[in-house]
Amino acid sequence: MYLFFGIFFFILLFFFCLNFWRRKKIIKKICCMPTRAKCHLLDELLQPFGFRYVASQDIITSHIDAMQRKFGYCSLYDKTALMFHMVFDALPVYFNYNGRTWLIEFWKGQYGINTGGEIGIYYADGIIPPSEWENTLFQCVSDKDMLGLSFNLFRCGMGIADIQAKHWWLTAFSVGRFSNPADLNMRASVTFPHCEMAEAFAQGLVEAGYCQEDICICHHTVSFSFTKSLEKAGGCLHRLRIRFVQGINHFWCKVYLFVTRPFCLSLDKILYLYYYLPFVFRKILRMKKFKRHKKAKRTCR
Repeated sequence: MYLFFGIFFFILLFFFCLNFWRRKKIIKKICCMPTRAKCHLLDELLQPFGFRYVASQDIITSHIDAMQRKFGYCSLYDKTALMFHMVFDALPVYFNYNGRTWLIEFWKGQYGINTGGEIGIYYADGIIPPSEWENTLFQCVSDKDMLGLSFNLFRCGMGIADIQAKHWWLTAFSVGRFSNPADLNMRASVTFPHCEMAEAFAQGLVEAGYCQEDICICHHTVSFSFTKSLEKAGGCLHRLRIRFVQGINHFWCKVYLFVTRPFCLSLDKILYLYYYLPFVFRKILRMKKFKRHKKAKRTCR
């Protein structure tokens, strides 16, 4: 019996020392890599998931040719978000223009261990009556119909992201940061090709619940602040589910920060996980939204 415990202790000590040595080696490897090489490697790792790294802000954002573009948008995506540990405020803005029903939706909240925001642009093949909006699968806009998007994302008054691009799905995610959606404020702007389209979108904002004085229209650009969801709050059970999911998200944020504590930047933290715990790296970047899209595409018909 004593021999058994002695052997067990020796094996445990051996693996502890081996793990300690391996961890130190990985830390040294990352510290010795040039920043440009680290950014290039991280972009290569993120590219299959549809994302890239923005070094100037230490955030993750989406590619124009991301795989998610194939699957469009349906309201079921938002309704099933909790299943994938996404807790956010959503603002869908519907409007009709040039023979189509357009949808520009804004999101801000917690995506697993990431705090972030999104703007997505979608449209239908024709005019959709309001009663069918929630049952319609909208397609992502083509390159020629992409719009100038920008948003500043703040958490309790502190800036997290400031991003702009001509895009169909503009995103910004801060890895390892925990937030409740109410903590976040998104200052968003959308630039349209024509004044008529800008006015149609502004009217859609009014119909979504915004006051006219809270919307700024300057030439072809519409700007406003997205601070809270205008949708009806769920019942008691739904709020309990949100608290439960957020509790799990908060826990994994703490774990992520603890495991990657030798580093400060997300660039280094993510690469450290890639080398040290590759299965955790894959879990962090797992495209939950992609899986959700596949499921919803079969349903929204």
